[in-house]
Amino acid sequence: MRVLITGATGLVGSNVSKKCLAKGYEVNYLTTSKEKVKQKENYKGFFWDPENNVIDDESLNKVDVIIHLAGASIAKRWTSSYKEEIINSRVDTANLLFNRLKATNQSIKQFISASAIGIYPSSLQNLYKEDDSRIDDSFLAEVVEKWETAADQFKSPQTKVAKVRTGLVLSKKGGALQKMKEPADLNLGAGFGSGKQWQSWIHIQDLSNMYLFILENCLEGIYNGVAPNPVTNNELTEGIAKQLDKKIWLPNVPAIALKVALGDMSTVVLSSQLVSSDKIEESGFEFRYKNLSKALENLLK
Repeated sequence: MRVLITGATGLVGSNVSKKCLAKGYEVNYLTTSKEKVKQKENYKGFFWDPENNVIDDESLNKVDVIIHLAGASIAKRWTSSYKEEIINSRVDTANLLFNRLKATNQSIKQFISASAIGIYPSSLQNLYKEDDSRIDDSFLAEVVEKWETAADQFKSPQTKVAKVRTGLVLSKKGGALQKMKEPADLNLGAGFGSGKQWQSWIHIQDLSNMYLFILENCLEGIYNGVAPNPVTNNELTEGIAKQLDKKIWLPNVPAIALKVALGDMSTVVLSSQLVSSDKIEESGFEFRYKNLSKALENLLK
């Protein structure tokens, strides 16, 4: 099997690539950096420039599955221009892949796209499953709608489409956990806003394994990429401090202060999504890290 991965050098993509290679799959990856184009036996890089509609068609040759993980980070201040980049980096890249497959008369068996739980309305009570049709009125929800619409165009009698609505990804190498760890290391950890907002998290290894599970079982539709046991923001902050043998003594950072400091991006840390993982588990997927304490022990020890 040959798998094409976009965003293959990112946090999730690098892990998914390793797992594909370990399974014996051939991996093609696309990069906007010519310096990162390398040709190894089963791991081959190809240059693309989505802004200018440029892609090396050889990257699509004999590809069975595309895993679409490309997308600009949401962890930067959301200026008007950067909001456009967040959307375009997800949508335009998918469109470019679709158009080139069509132009070269090629078909694939499966298109698996990253997505996000930010589409669900912020709530302290609602438990969200994949068939919930409610959509938040936030910018992130707008991103997800356009992201998933771009993925859905790949649907055909020959091609199944799966979308992984991802929660807070916990990893040793970058991401939210490392940013939360820094103040906690200095005994300066603190919750955000009320601290009661739900954080539906997932260990990087479980998320990467989920992509492989969806690929190998040729699943289609929406799947929530979250662990079975979400926690509140306060519980997450306290769990990190406990694992580092530190104490939480500062009051929570007020929501108004976060809105002033982060602007619209404050919704990322203040919104509350209690999200279910039942669907992927009922499909047969088994989580290695179901509970936050075990995940943090693995990532922070």
